[in-house]
Amino acid sequence: MRWRYLAAGSITAALALPVHAQSSVTLYGIIDLGLTYTNIAQTAKVGNRLIGASQFALTDAHATGLSGSRWGLRGAEDLGGGMKAIFVLENGFMANTGALAQGGAEFGRQAYVGVSSNYGTVTAGRQYDPLIDFVQQFSASGSWAGYMGAHPDDLDNLTNTNRINNSVKFTTAKYGGFSAAALYSFGGVAGSETQNQIWGAGLGYTGGSFALAAGYLNARDPNVSFYGNTPNKGTSTANNIGSGGSATAPQSNPVFAGYASAKTLQIIGGGASYTAGSAIFSLAATSTRFDSLGSASGPNPLGYSGDAVFTSLDFNVRYRLTPALQLGTGIDYTHRNSVKNDQGAKYLQLDLGADYNVSKRTDLYLLTVLQRAIGRDSLGQSAVASIAGFSPSTTDKQIGVRLGIRHKF
Repeated sequence: MRWRYLAAGSITAALALPVHAQSSVTLYGIIDLGLTYTNIAQTAKVGNRLIGASQFALTDAHATGLSGSRWGLRGAEDLGGGMKAIFVLENGFMANTGALAQGGAEFGRQAYVGVSSNYGTVTAGRQYDPLIDFVQQFSASGSWAGYMGAHPDDLDNLTNTNRINNSVKFTTAKYGGFSAAALYSFGGVAGSETQNQIWGAGLGYTGGSFALAAGYLNARDPNVSFYGNTPNKGTSTANNIGSGGSATAPQSNPVFAGYASAKTLQIIGGGASYTAGSAIFSLAATSTRFDSLGSASGPNPLGYSGDAVFTSLDFNVRYRLTPALQLGTGIDYTHRNSVKNDQGAKYLQLDLGADYNVSKRTDLYLLTVLQRAIGRDSLGQSAVASIAGFSPSTTDKQIGVRLGIRHKF
């Protein structure tokens, strides 16, 4: 009889354990594939002449769509007293080929662990910076236009081209509609506390029909710390920001690829939105500065010095025509100052989109982006149009179109 009571007591205690330490792990993901078309894309460079042609392709959304394909694990364990241990491991992949995205990182989208409480959350690992957390939602690309709707070559990173490694972030709980966050990424260089360091902060407010936010990011030696933070990127001796192309390869990121020698990257952004019935009107503005060009942080074949400063304005509207159908339109303007007396550059872009929900988890969408470039770009050439995710144009104009399907699980 005594053994029976002991056995019953042991079973009761075992069953009671989850009550005191509840935990959960969720598997989630997105697959987003689409057919893309561009009227002109570079295929090679012979001497100073750019060679190009129109292109049809089947691509993952990492390149041009709404949501890059991914799968992830999200977990939480109740520690008691309103505290939880949390983690996220999120892998990005190319659904059209099965290859890893984010430069080949196994969990290139996010990988962090932390603790949350009623006051806020502390996380450490590879994660998004506060500028993304607070300001991205007001841009066309961050709300309905996808990666191809980013500002030229995603120069201000509002569409998550780069994440932050080796970082610690604190995000407050919401108080009266307000929340804030701060992040610091350790450079990890012996004898130099500031080399390769990244820090940022953000603040946001949501109340009724209005929402607004601001954010800041500062990256020292950005060619290495910010752009070179994925497995297949090089060291400071290589240009991790972009490429001038070759006889067999197109250019990449011509809008700002020439500024790899910047000592500091600074991005300041702000945004606001107003909801009126079925329509949401949004405005986003950023200032992106490549400071102290000519430093040892990266190559400088064109001999740049001083600062390159981009200012981008993005006004967009999305309208819920029916419960299943959303339409979007936006226009953005980007201007860069004169560097080495090149008279600067300007980029005008029009974004159009339609998204139809077939079910709660599956939607079909159509995106179109038109861009025009004026002036001279960072590669010292007559500025070419360069829609984010597409190979740059050979001329000052480019059109990109995507018909996609997205499924969430």
